[in-house]
Amino acid sequence: MTLVVALALAALFKAPAALADEANLTTMFQQEEVHLASMSENRKRALLGADAKKAPAAETVTKGQKPALGWASGWPWSKKAKQKPIEIAFTRSWIDALPAATGGAEWQCLSEALYFEARGETVKGQFAVAEVIMNRAKSSKFPDTVCGVIRQGAGGRKHQCQFSYKCDGYAEVFSEKQAYERMKKVARVALDGEVAPLTDGATFYHTKVVRPRWSRKFHKTATIGVHYFYRPEVRTASN
Repeated sequence: MTLVVALALAALFKAPAALADEANLTTMFQQEEVHLASMSENRKRALLGADAKKAPAAETVTKGQKPALGWASGWPWSKKAKQKPIEIAFTRSWIDALPAATGGAEWQCLSEALYFEARGETVKGQFAVAEVIMNRAKSSKFPDTVCGVIRQGAGGRKHQCQFSYKCDGYAEVFSEKQAYERMKKVARVALDGEVAPLTDGATFYHTKVVRPRWSRKFHKTATIGVHYFYRPEVRTASN
């Protein structure tokens, strides 16, 4: 029996029945952890008697460092509090109520793409477009980053890239500041994985006012806002 396990069990059996509820047990074990950390090795050996000979050498703990008590890792106070899931409303008022969003390069790329590709969409449609971009980044058939997906084909011939605003010959100007701030928030929530899948794995989309040739070969997975969403047909070997 190790030193720390023995001390923990000894404390547990000494606890009065009134402390059986979880809250009091949590307080008791917090106190035991503090006492154990401050107790000298001689004192520990005196309490445990013969079992101290079997105990492994104590780890050196520098000043201000919390002792590593592996046995305590499963108790309530040692766990990080789970963040309450965000309740998605898919409304502009809900988006506007979110705090200002920040992030790195992937967030910036997704915010930009949503502004130019989906700022006129419904909020749910904006999340669906974000999902398609992230689905592509997860697919082996596309670049493996959000920025790579968005820039695919850019810099080549006009109108020959994956996202038309990257190769239409016009400067990328964020003239609608409020819409851009909203897209930043949508991008942040989407990248954080707060929204359940909406498009059933779609990696393509187009607006309802056009019908590209490729859409006839793909499986339509969803209709959200003013967009249709697709993924390639999954082919299976025939018997």
